[in-house]
Amino acid sequence: MAKSEPRSNAFQARAIALLWRSLAGRRLSTLWRLARLIGPLVERLSRRERHITRANLVEVYPSRSPSECSQLVRQSLTHSAATMLELGFAWMGDPERVESSILEVHGRELLDDARAERRGVIVLAPHFGNWEVLNFWLSGHFPFTAMYEPPKLAPLDPIIRQGRERRGGNLVPTNPRGVAALLKALKRSEAVGILPDQEPDWGSGVFAPFFGRLAYTATLLPKLVARTQARVVTGVALRLPGRGYAIHFLAADARVYDPDETTSASGVNASVESAIALDPAQYQWEYKRYRKTPEEAEGHPDFKRFRIY
Repeated sequence: MAKSEPRSNAFQARAIALLWRSLAGRRLSTLWRLARLIGPLVERLSRRERHITRANLVEVYPSRSPSECSQLVRQSLTHSAATMLELGFAWMGDPERVESSILEVHGRELLDDARAERRGVIVLAPHFGNWEVLNFWLSGHFPFTAMYEPPKLAPLDPIIRQGRERRGGNLVPTNPRGVAALLKALKRSEAVGILPDQEPDWGSGVFAPFFGRLAYTATLLPKLVARTQARVVTGVALRLPGRGYAIHFLAADARVYDPDETTSASGVNASVESAIALDPAQYQWEYKRYRKTPEEAEGHPDFKRFRIY
């Protein structure tokens, strides 16, 4: 049994890598047509994805009618399917093709001005649109470092790593050594990327509002800002279905610079909300953002560390 599992993992990894390579050269219009076929199938056949997406959308958009919510569920799952289909394009596609697919870049001056002032830039990159295309662009235009957690299928690790680093980006582990690398990059006035919408481990976050409901939010950002005086922006690669992408950099909510971790986390969540407002269907709503609760924290031995806004 112990030997068959690695073989199974290797087979799955080869099959996934082959799929990525086969899709890498396809037109974005073709990938979008495929996504429009797959999205409704996921909605119909995957109870988990459908349930989590709908539950999140009902929570954050309570004023929307049931029919509007159903339409947004389908649109969201279609965009998520498109992101999966576009991974090969972002990681293995011809670099000139990927660069030319980025049709618009808005807010670049936020990064350029920070570097001119010899300040580092922290890019909050939520799971919106195609964040791998955002990584591609950042790595090709700025010295860029991002945290990276290896995939569960270990044989895919070198493939993903090569795809994310092929434009010069630097990946660091999600541990204290990685945090130290981010600090060094910021002190060199470089750009670093942080995923602001993943639930951290207990003890590494605080509860702060996200669309009006408390969500357990990482506190890495205020620590980095306090030690580097970096500028914070939100970055997304908005999908222009079948045509390409529009990259948007948005000034972060002013609260992200507050030394109080809970206030800063509230600013992070507000910044993510502003990015989602560009097109709510392009956010990855199938992630359980509200999994950890204040009630669960009360029973945790480290409860005193979990501050609530």
